[in-house]
Amino acid sequence: MGRRSFSREFKVEAVRLVRERGVSVTQASRDLDVHENLLRKWMKQVEDDPRQAFPGHGVMKPELAEIERLKREVQKLKAERDIQKKSRGLLRQGTDVMFRFIAKHRGIWPVALICEALGVSRSGF
Repeated sequence: MGRRSFSREFKVEAVRLVRERGVSVTQASRDLDVHENLLRKWMKQVEDDPRQAFPGHGVMKPELAEIERLKREVQKLKAERDIQKKSRGLLRQGTDVMFRFIAKHRGIWPVALICEALGVSRSGF
């Protein structure tokens, strides 16, 4: 048996059942066939931020989306830093040496990222 998923509407109605209609959490959880702790978690989410509670599948809260964007940016910057470390001295030696470096390291980093870090066009490679 897999995990059950509940729609946003179901969660909102479950919370309303307890808050607005005065049904106890225990009774509501029995009636809805959900665990008490899960219903309490939903209630806390609505209490913390009613507009952002239960964002749904594939929709992130703005704070989480920003964190993910920043993680990707940090990962890219680290890769560019590592490329620059490994490629010291290549810029003075000409494009053929840079292109050999790109060919050798394209299994480690994406070609577009290496070309951008070295300042050469991808189409030239």
